[in-house]
Amino acid sequence: MVDGMTRLVLVRHAMPEVLPQVPAELWELGEQGRAAARALASLVPDASYHVSSDEPKALQTVQELSGGREVAAEPGFREVQRPHRWADDYRLQARTYVDGLQQDGWEPQAQVVARFDAAVSRHARIAAVRHQTLVVGTHGLAPIVWLASRLCLHPTPGHFWASLAFPDLIDVDLGAKRAERRCF
Repeated sequence: MVDGMTRLVLVRHAMPEVLPQVPAELWELGEQGRAAARALASLVPDASYHVSSDEPKALQTVQELSGGREVAAEPGFREVQRPHRWADDYRLQARTYVDGLQQDGWEPQAQVVARFDAAVSRHARIAAVRHQTLVVGTHGLAPIVWLASRLCLHPTPGHFWASLAFPDLIDVDLGAKRAERRCF
């Protein structure tokens, strides 16, 4: 990490309104998702620097949990790029992808790790200067692929990914090589 900053909070977006005919990166939160995101507000430190993927569902999640504070939009925290097709076996494809099996047409895992890591480093510097906790609004696949490149997720990255809720918080301590979901 940067300047000794080893801790951050990853926020998986709240449940969007799913529209199969619309690419997932354009989905937005409905009122239920917005309410779930607001419920997270008390679980993040007051002294936080908020940044999010620029995809609407992630950005809206962090905007809601931040209580109107400034949220920086960061393309580096976007979800894994993949084909825009509705697939009945998506969860299986996603789980095996997170476990390291490259899926046809999906963004290579090494590319995800590089862009996510660059974004974490960029925003960790800002958070450190401000003496704030870095809170990152993101998705499911990209942050787990990144985490799996930095530490061991038990029992597997795919299992860790499958256990995530909408929304969810992951406390990350890179120094201790630990990532823990908050149960709420």
